[in-house]
Order: sequence, then structure tokens, then C-alpha cells
Amino acid sequence: MKALNLVTLALVIVGGINWGLVGAAQFDLVATIFGGQDALLARLVYVLVGLSALWQIVPLMRAGNVGEVRAEAHR
Repeated sequence: MKALNLVTLALVIVGGINWGLVGAAQFDLVATIFGGQDALLARLVYVLVGLSALWQIVPLMRAGNVGEVRAEAHR
């Protein structure tokens, strides 16, 4: 499970960088590398990034349950 968490985290980071590039420079790195937004490989990467983001909810919830994630209660 640790390997899966690392792979999905890496894909979420790739997705975040890609969205940052899209927002800042209107440049879709994934589409450029894999032959356009409609290319099968690009769509596969988009799907894997989305599934990875969903998967990363699991460790986030676990961290919250054991007290690793704490909201600031007061200033």
C-alpha cells in the first residue's frame, strides 16, 4: 500500500503542476507530451491523475483520524 500511495501522490503532483502551467501559461504539458488532449495516452494520464486524487483522500482521512492533521483552533 505504501508504494501505491507514493505512486498516486506523484501523479497528483504531476496533475497539480500541469494545472498550474495551464492556469499560468495556457500550456498543457500532458497534452504536449502525449499528442494532444484527445490522444489516448493523454486521456489515460488525466484519468490516472483523477483516480490518484481520489485515492489520496484515504491517507488524508487516516491522518485526520489519528490526529496528524489539526486545524488551528485559535490565534
